[in-house]
Amino acid sequence: MKDAINILKKDPILNKILHLPVSVPYYDGDVNTYLYSSIISQQLSTKSADAIYNRFLNHFNGNSPNPENLLSTDFETLRNIGLSLSKAKYLHNVALFFQDNPAAHHDWHHKTDEQIITELTSIKGVGVWTVQMVLMFCLARKDVFPIGDLGVSQSIIDLYNLSGDPKQVKNSILKIAEGWKPFRSIASLYLWSWRNHK
Repeated sequence: MKDAINILKKDPILNKILHLPVSVPYYDGDVNTYLYSSIISQQLSTKSADAIYNRFLNHFNGNSPNPENLLSTDFETLRNIGLSLSKAKYLHNVALFFQDNPAAHHDWHHKTDEQIITELTSIKGVGVWTVQMVLMFCLARKDVFPIGDLGVSQSIIDLYNLSGDPKQVKNSILKIAEGWKPFRSIASLYLWSWRNHK
């Protein structure tokens, strides 16, 4: 973290928010489990997502299921837990991917961010933002920049007083973030924290 701060504080605007508390996540590399949790929580409040995820785990005796156990659970059962039909299907899609690629979890650390994004977004129901969160919060990748995240992009727009047409603003955001390499994930944690403490 010290190395990251030394790089990030070179940006005088970002430096003003580096005193904020950030929650450095626990990285365990279990992509399968992380994707289940991420899909369940999509478009829900934290409270609702936690409640449904806990019911999901309780159904499997308190543990995240392996692909075979999830695939043997029908859609109706998953819907009774509180999932929509589309989310139940997406969970099955994730489970099918890991069933068909049992060695995948051994290979993540040998792949680039781009390779992992390409591989996991091939699963229907898993988008680029979700995989970027996997990279940051599950695989400990320190230089991910989730420009599609509203909290990150809006924080930059506000802090740097950006304006203009969307394409210009996006280019400006990307240019600013270039200066944070190779710790753009850490910069994003501070941008989220600033948003929450405004």
